[in-house]
Amino acid sequence: MSRKKIMALLLSGIMAAATISVPVFAEEAEAAEEAVDTAAEETAEDEEASSDTPLVVGSTGFSEKFSPFFVEAVPDQTIADLVGVYLFGNDRSGAIIYNGIEGETHEYNGTDYTYYGLTDITVIENEDTTVYNFKLRDDVVFSDGEPLTADDVIFSYYVFCDTDYDGNATLYSTNIKGLKNYRLNSTVADSITDEDVAATLEELPDEVAEKIKSDLILPLLDSEYDWAESAWEDYKDAYGVNSGAEFFGLLYSLDENYSVDGKDRDTVVSEIAEQYGSDYVTLAANYGDETMFDEDAASIAQAYLVEQKTAAGEGEEVANIEGIKKINDYEVEITTDGFDASTIYQLGIEVNPLHYFGDESMYDYDNNQFGFTRGDLSAVRDKSNEPLGAGPYKFVKYENKTVYMEANENYYLGEPKTRNLQLRESSDADKIAGVEQGTIDLSDPSGSKSAFDQIKGINGNDDLNGDVINTNLVDNLGYGYIGLNADTVNVGGESASEQSKALRKAIATVFSVYRDVAIDSYYGDAASVINYPISNTSWAAPQKSDADYEVAYSRDVEGNPIYTDGMTDDEKFAAALDAALGYFEAAGYTVEDGKLTAAPDGAKLSYEIIIGADGTGDHPSFAILTDAKAALESIGFTIEINDVTDTNILWDALNANTAEMWAAAWQATIDPDMYQTYHSDSVKSNYYRINDETLDANIMDARSTSDQEYRKSVYKQCLDIILDWGVEIPVYQRQNCIIYSSQRINADTFTKDVTTFYNWYAEIENIEMN
Repeated sequence: MSRKKIMALLLSGIMAAATISVPVFAEEAEAAEEAVDTAAEETAEDEEASSDTPLVVGSTGFSEKFSPFFVEAVPDQTIADLVGVYLFGNDRSGAIIYNGIEGETHEYNGTDYTYYGLTDITVIENEDTTVYNFKLRDDVVFSDGEPLTADDVIFSYYVFCDTDYDGNATLYSTNIKGLKNYRLNSTVADSITDEDVAATLEELPDEVAEKIKSDLILPLLDSEYDWAESAWEDYKDAYGVNSGAEFFGLLYSLDENYSVDGKDRDTVVSEIAEQYGSDYVTLAANYGDETMFDEDAASIAQAYLVEQKTAAGEGEEVANIEGIKKINDYEVEITTDGFDASTIYQLGIEVNPLHYFGDESMYDYDNNQFGFTRGDLSAVRDKSNEPLGAGPYKFVKYENKTVYMEANENYYLGEPKTRNLQLRESSDADKIAGVEQGTIDLSDPSGSKSAFDQIKGINGNDDLNGDVINTNLVDNLGYGYIGLNADTVNVGGESASEQSKALRKAIATVFSVYRDVAIDSYYGDAASVINYPISNTSWAAPQKSDADYEVAYSRDVEGNPIYTDGMTDDEKFAAALDAALGYFEAAGYTVEDGKLTAAPDGAKLSYEIIIGADGTGDHPSFAILTDAKAALESIGFTIEINDVTDTNILWDALNANTAEMWAAAWQATIDPDMYQTYHSDSVKSNYYRINDETLDANIMDARSTSDQEYRKSVYKQCLDIILDWGVEIPVYQRQNCIIYSSQRINADTFTKDVTTFYNWYAEIENIEMN
């Protein structure tokens, strides 16, 4: 058992996804152009109009890493976002803004918004390469008055690509031309194939094995020992441990008879490390994330292979990244090998000042010096607690669990109307009450039925918006679903046959009809039912206004609508069951007098579904399963509900390809690439085991272009194929919320149409206090 597995025992199967949105700046289209053109002229007036009353935001606790390079926690990212500016941003749907300098107008929720940003972007797709050109505005300065130029962009890119970089950004893993050679400092690096790396990890030469042990295995075990020491008392009754060392041994020892008695920390860690040797895969699995070391191990193998080639006289040192070019003082060009639609999102870095985070004396672009000592980012890290940037606010200090900020008078979209900003650490339980009582003005409590009821009670009008609190509901970056494994739920072992699809759609039809009642009961207004296997937050998600939008599994085996307007819930339940019988019959089941009496070869009259509902049914989809179980049993079909307390039972079954059905949730990303989840070659996370040539081709097709409208149309075809296979039932899109004081914040100035990708502070410069 691992730390992650133990923590899983505390979960109810609901995956909470924290989102970090990239702010771009928009105004309603009819006023936007005038506002930007006059921003500089109005600076003096803005200063006079700025309110000295601070805007106080209730925030989850900070980790005091406010540097945009090394930020880890979401609250700290908020600080970095307020201080800095991104190379480019996105609209409310997550679509990239390509013409930030002049502005770009996009419609959202019936309103046209014009978005402005730092750059204009041109993307040129060649046969073997893709060129991204970024033209910067020439009127942007950092909060200390220094101009923001291409040198700051180059410096920032090189920090993110340095071998000493250990933050959360993954720019270093992209296909920027020459990046691999630069990081391994050899022109032979690009010649090393994935097959070479895999072979090296299979053979594990002594040098590689020792490096894996010293750089991967020992550090993790050290860290986990510390955690066990701090947490063991919380688990002593459940696991019968009497010390942190004993708890650590329980978690990680491969020897069931291993004893920590009489041994100090170093001995215990060393002995358990010896049990693993260089087996990083087993350690990662025991930690609870079997792929966590894959990338690091591959890097170790690559470095080893480069060393071997260098020793053999191959290759030359590499002084710069070939694909990162400074064209002039306000233009940068990035060239990548091939094209990948997701790459551009990685390129959208926060632009940080060379003169502050770096060393100007060490920057000479023409002579391959980029503002810091290559392979040593210690000087950059030293500024992590006191960021500086070109964003709307300046960092002042962190004191008494509060971040103090003040308006940046040099902000290129105009000085914020509210001069002082404070972000104060607050517990989730105190956020709603804090806004009510006036200790904070704005916060982000977790969206739930009880939280919404509390807000409605405070407002006294049974509404989330009232005289005390206003609420913005924001879709969570992810969604809940029920999955069916095509390899284990099929007819005759043919997962792609029409009979197998009919079997899965029979089950899916009955599950689907109970979604509305179950989700309303569990979440209330905090979630909604979705009809496609994609988060509503995505720009690729079908909209109800689309001509071909349909409720999931709402047609019978003949393609006719199952439901009609005006049907009661009971009538819908009966209609769904009748449609399911039609699907079962098409799958080859014997149906007599409205009941199933025999299953076709390779299929069954009973299937299991696994749900991580803590053994108590505490899961948003649990009521769906119990209602569907009762309905299906009435026609002779059994659903066995396995409600596990340890969700690793579910994940182990999925990884072993033994699960038949399950309930879980996906976390999403801003780019809707479907390869990892649905492509037939994605053996690790295509839990549905869907294997469809057209789907595979569509997924790769959508990756191969930056045309968003075209990608959206292709992804719609993908979603329809997934539903036709009957391997996934989209269930719910839950919501988070932003609340603010109706009495202390001018609602007319608050950011309109806040979304997952467009935070409340995306237009913070406009927010005024009453």
